[in-house]
Parts: sequence; structure tokens; C-alpha cells
Amino acid sequence: MRTRTKLATLILAGALPVIAGAAPASAVVTPKRSCPVTYGVLITSHSHYRLPAKGQYYKDGPGGTMSVHVTKASTISYSLSTSLEVSASYLFASAKASVGGSITKSVAVTTGHTYTHNISAHKFGNMQYGSNGFKLGWESNRTNPNCTTTVLKKGTAKFPVTSVGWYYWETKS
Repeated sequence: MRTRTKLATLILAGALPVIAGAAPASAVVTPKRSCPVTYGVLITSHSHYRLPAKGQYYKDGPGGTMSVHVTKASTISYSLSTSLEVSASYLFASAKASVGGSITKSVAVTTGHTYTHNISAHKFGNMQYGSNGFKLGWESNRTNPNCTTTVLKKGTAKFPVTSVGWYYWETKS
């Protein structure tokens, strides 16, 4: 009974590996790591970047005021979201009959605005229409079977965003 008490005391104290004998470090087997081969793209950096619209650059001066106008045409189309198999044409015809004849599959919209800016004396005003986008740094990579990552290619890309407008600056000539 006394031996059991000592063994129980040693187990509670965390000394069991000493009594049972710990395996030597050379006997520890580390399983090989294995990862599935995958490919991906990592965005490494991003910064604001102005993307100009081609043919939308104007210069005026010296001094005075300059005004520019932009008109944009777009189309708003209907959309259908369903988990059932429903014919879009059948749904459109049913909606037109039930709700009213003003329902349409699409409608054209034209909007515009004018931008005016004072030009400092003896300076030239410059305006350019464009998007306030982003310049991104990226890298294409592969995860290898041994779980390391290999960079395959690096580069930069410029992306517009839906925010567009005029950019104004002044020059000496």
C-alpha cells in the first residue's frame, strides 16, 4: 500500500515520465508534413491612384475661369434572383400584367454635371476626368507539397473604382 501511495504522489506531481522512463530524443518520430499543391494570388501593397479617361483632358488660361461638362449614359436592367427554375420571359410577362404596363426590361438613363474652377492669374488650369482607383502590388504563388511557398511572378496592376470625377491642377505654361 505504501508503494502505491508513493506512485500516486509522483503521478500527481508530474514525475511519471521519470518513473516510467522517458523515450530518448532519438526515438521521437516527427511525421512528414504534407500540404496539397495550391495556387493563389497575394495582394502585397495598395495605394490610391488616379486613372484618367482617354480623351478627357482640357487646358485653359492663363488666368480666368474654365468650365467642363460631362454626360454619362447608362442602362438599368432588371435582375432575377430565384432558386427555382423560372423563365425570365414568363416572369416579366406576369409582372407586366399584374403590376402595370410601365414595367420594362431596361431603361436608358443619361446624367451629367458641369464643373467650373477659377484659374489663378498667370497660370493655366488643367482638368481631366477619370476614376479615383488603386495601384496594387501582387504576387502569384504556389504552396508546395512540403508546405513551403514559392513565388511564381510579381507585378503591379491599376484598377478603377466606381467613383469618377474631375481632377484639377495648375501649371505655369
